[in-house]
Amino acid sequence: MTPDGELDPVGTKAVVEHLLATGHDGIVVNGTTGESATLTSAESMEMVEWVIEAAGEKAQVVAGVGSNDTRHAVEMAKLARDAGADALLLVTPYYNKPTQAGVLAHCRAVADATDLPVLLYDIPGRTGIPFATETLIALAEHPNIRGVKDAKGDLWAATHVMAATDLLWFSGADEVNLPYLAQGATGIVSVVGHIAGRRYADMVAAVDAGDLATARRIHLDLLPIVDALMTTSQGAIMAKAALTELGIIEHATVRLPYVESPPEHLEILRAALALTDLS
Repeated sequence: MTPDGELDPVGTKAVVEHLLATGHDGIVVNGTTGESATLTSAESMEMVEWVIEAAGEKAQVVAGVGSNDTRHAVEMAKLARDAGADALLLVTPYYNKPTQAGVLAHCRAVADATDLPVLLYDIPGRTGIPFATETLIALAEHPNIRGVKDAKGDLWAATHVMAATDLLWFSGADEVNLPYLAQGATGIVSVVGHIAGRRYADMVAAVDAGDLATARRIHLDLLPIVDALMTTSQGAIMAKAALTELGIIEHATVRLPYVESPPEHLEILRAALALTDLS
């Protein structure tokens, strides 16, 4: 964003180019850990279009279309399809806390709205409601529902769903990327990956090759920066601060109710960056 809080196409392009240069083969736009909640629908689609233009054919672009209003989520899914998104990210309806039957119907309605693949997003710490194991197994029967971004952190529940379905599994919490990969996750959707993309790409490759020693070493090497971004304040705030520290973007502007990192958080971030090999 620009210092006055408007969307910044130049900064957006710079972030996309940085991600492409540091090991990413997919980019999520308008994820709920970011600032999708404070964008208008038109702004959300503008971001999708900018990222698609900047990424070209070099990465899959996944558009967040989650809402606690099913009609709105369906509308956003169709707009994302029309904008050229490759896939959709769909979080459970937040705050109004429907039953699992409602979650099931909500996700099916959005998946029915387009022919794009859907990645379900399980993050009950933000939404107030998880995907139950039985719900995920039922949703896996839908031909457009292809995977799960798991930020719930229940490794055993994930194992049950992975054993019962063909859903692709993605770790959605950087603190547990290695455990998820070790038990069969396809990859990760990462906050820390904004600045440690190469290292996480190496971790995924190491696990795929059966080289857990290398994967563990990367996991431990990234401990300071994961702590700095994920436990200091909030992921989007700290990711923007880190990208600014690295010179990728000019401004770490966030919209209220987020506020920029205070000096004490920036000190923790700078110390972590100095300790971490990001190459």
